[in-house]
Amino acid sequence: MIRDWQELKEFALALGLPEVTTATPWGHETLKAFGKSWCYWSFYENGAVFVAGKDEREMLMQADPETFFLHPHYRNHNLVLVRAGRIDTDWAKARLILQWRERAPKRFLKEWDARHAG
Repeated sequence: MIRDWQELKEFALALGLPEVTTATPWGHETLKAFGKSWCYWSFYENGAVFVAGKDEREMLMQADPETFFLHPHYRNHNLVLVRAGRIDTDWAKARLILQWRERAPKRFLKEWDARHAG
């Protein structure tokens, strides 16, 4: 389980995905993929912020409300929060790769997938 921003940041960077950079928008450290927010810790709660469509977010929060939750600030965004200490590494890895792929230009993914096939 991932307990804090430092662990999440190290975990995300260890995935070795290209075009990931560190930035500090609003004075708060975040990781960006292809120039877009990719991985960060909530400004309002002790938890990580992940992309999730509103339907998926509702499903996650209903299935495991002790892990997945929402702060009012994020209500109008396709995001879900995951409580510190409850971030499963397998789930986080799959989610971070999915979010990275969603940010990648299609031409980049085509080349990336061809180089990493098999």
